[in-house]
Amino acid sequence: MSITTTTHLNFRGQARAALDHYAAVFGGEVQAFTFAQGGTDRDRADGAVDDQVIWGGVTSPAGFSIMAFDVPPGRAHDQGTDAVYVSVRGDDPAEITRFFDGLAEGGTVRAALGPAAFSPLYGMVTDRFGVTWVLDVVAAY
Repeated sequence: MSITTTTHLNFRGQARAALDHYAAVFGGEVQAFTFAQGGTDRDRADGAVDDQVIWGGVTSPAGFSIMAFDVPPGRAHDQGTDAVYVSVRGDDPAEITRFFDGLAEGGTVRAALGPAAFSPLYGMVTDRFGVTWVLDVVAAY
């Protein structure tokens, strides 16, 4: 048996835009279903917005995978500060650089992409959706 884990991001009305952005950065197709397509009575009671995302995801041919949804207005939601980092690791410095640059568009670079004690190339960026990404090239041990 094998399993995988996928980072699931929660937004307030920005899930579709975030998924589109991540598909542009990492490749892959966006799959998204709205509350109108699959919401429940509970979602409606929580004020779900019909055209917002109840379930969405991006999976790229290279293996990148992420999920997201829009928290209905009636449910508590706090984006938080540094509650989650999404780590992207690879072995191609050019590809990691391209991902970093794409995520940095409209975002805030927290650690410039460069060598680190534990990696030949490491950087941290908070994207325009408030998600913090840690990207690095896997060191050869």
